[in-house]
Amino acid sequence: TGQSFPVALRATRAGNLFTTHTPVAAGIDRFEPALIRPYLHCLNEHTDIPVDDILAMGKKELANHDESFNMAYFAMRGSCWINGVSRLHGQVSRQLFQALYPRRPQDEVPIGHITNGVHVPTWDSKAADELWTCTCGKERWLGTTDALCPMIERISVSELSTLRVAGRRSLIQYVRHRFEHQLREHGASNERIQRAQHALNPNALTLGFARRFAEYKRPNLLLHDPDRLARILLHPDRPAQLIVAGKAYPNDQEGKEMVRAMVKFTSRPELFDRVIFLEDHDMTLAQQLATGIDLWINTPRRPWEACGTSGMKVLVNGGLNCSELDGWWAEAYSPEVGWALGDGHEHHEPEWDAHEADQLYQLLEQKIVPEFYARDPDGLPRRWLERVRTSMARLTPQFSSNRMLIDYTEQYYLPAAQAYRVRAADGGKIAAALEAWHQQLADNWRALRFGDVRVSRDNSRWQFTVQVYFGDLDPACVAVELYANPEADGRQPVRIEMNRTESISGAVNGYLYTATIPTGRPADHFTPRIVPFHPHANIPVEETLILWQR
Repeated sequence: TGQSFPVALRATRAGNLFTTHTPVAAGIDRFEPALIRPYLHCLNEHTDIPVDDILAMGKKELANHDESFNMAYFAMRGSCWINGVSRLHGQVSRQLFQALYPRRPQDEVPIGHITNGVHVPTWDSKAADELWTCTCGKERWLGTTDALCPMIERISVSELSTLRVAGRRSLIQYVRHRFEHQLREHGASNERIQRAQHALNPNALTLGFARRFAEYKRPNLLLHDPDRLARILLHPDRPAQLIVAGKAYPNDQEGKEMVRAMVKFTSRPELFDRVIFLEDHDMTLAQQLATGIDLWINTPRRPWEACGTSGMKVLVNGGLNCSELDGWWAEAYSPEVGWALGDGHEHHEPEWDAHEADQLYQLLEQKIVPEFYARDPDGLPRRWLERVRTSMARLTPQFSSNRMLIDYTEQYYLPAAQAYRVRAADGGKIAAALEAWHQQLADNWRALRFGDVRVSRDNSRWQFTVQVYFGDLDPACVAVELYANPEADGRQPVRIEMNRTESISGAVNGYLYTATIPTGRPADHFTPRIVPFHPHANIPVEETLILWQR
């Protein structure tokens, strides 16, 4: 269209969504400017975009030439929509990126969330597919899923028992075969290979833990007291068995040590038929584990699991979860569908890992294992299967890609597409107007100031009157508000737009602003502030300026 780079960016960013996937600053790629600059010079062959303007988009301090180029900052400055991948991750991300929105309350950092979901047909077993098809129809994953919950709740516990037994048997057959192949590759004795062919019990409670071995995932929380874990697995009347799979990054020495510790534990002679460690963790193995695991265990250090999807994959097959209250499980957990570790808060003290390890052992010893082996006169673990049914009905649709895609479409894709069409119309006319608005704010913001603030009471109402002096700035470029912090956790802050009334006598471009509010909160809870305003702007993601009355 022949527009300048700033105008083109105003137009195109309106249709861009950036999904951040890490809850820690260390997970974000950064590059030294000297490394980035040669690659950006190719822009000069085709455009007149200044390289320094591109580099500035990846910095917290735009004028700092030595600051590293942050890929997340760059993505955020090229988008009008930003989201995390779980509710908790959205909260953590607002804290992580608050530096880009100086003087803004954390709840106003413009990062929302869409919780991840899994593509259910990829993860259901043949038996699960047949049961869901019989109960919910063949096209159950081709649209909305609102009707699935009541359908699944009608499945009998005997049908669920058949599903779970078939899944566990199939998993054990696969694991035996894969473990035997693994032993042969390592040159194990024929006796050891022969014993592996009979490892695991198709009637025993089967626990699963499979993922990359990294410190924050705490894969060895299970091994905090290896003798206690062994006693749980070797209980004469209520045996349990554990299948572990995973690997560490090649340069992650701590992760490698965790793998070695797990392999050492699984090599204890008395546990030869109760614990198996499978090297690697590929899609085929993941699908098999999702089919037959009774209880999926996840032990990340909150809040380092942005979402996590491994536990979602067992849902369709009737697997249950015992997980840290982090990522998706912080939203999914209720006592009817599984078990939770932690207290829903962050802990940095070293002894907390020991506390949660003890909590995990207690859950296994006192609740999980006994419930699995509590049988009715028909030999069915009725309470366990009722929990399976509730988990399948409530959680499988909620954490499916069906729900996730609907959320993205309704909350982001459609609004972003419409915003882009508006800005790009007529050769970017509105985008150009937005850039002119931005420039007027940049040129005149320092001249903005508050005058006197008067508060009076009229029965049950506070009357606020505020003087505002604009210098050369058009008052239509901003909004004057009253702001009050949330009264309690989970509550929303109060934002009240003030009305412009009369001019201030003897002042150039000065006006009175008024607002009337209930006296339910003290007047000193409310602070006047000035924020940018434009009917087509996405504030504050596009304009971070803000002025508070002192």
